Amino acid sequence: MTNNFKMVVLIVFGIIILSIFRVKYSDYNLSRTISACIVAQKKTSKLINQEQARKFCEDKIKKKIQGTK
Repeated sequence: MTNNFKMVVLIVFGIIILSIFRVKYSDYNLSRTISACIVAQKKTSKLINQEQARKFCEDKIKKKIQGTK
C-alpha cells in the first residue's frame, strides 16, 4: 500500500513540476522562434527592415500557434 501511495505522490509531483516549467518557458521559446524568423527574413530580403520583419514574424507565428490549438 505504501509503494502505491509513494508512486501516486511522485506522479502528481512530476505533473505539477512539468506544468510549471511549461508556463515559465513558453514565452522563451516563442521569443527564440521570432528571433530566428527575423534573421531569416533579413537574410532573404534586403528591402525589409527589422521592425517590418518582427511584425511579419510575430503575426505569422501567432497565427500558426492559434491554428494548432
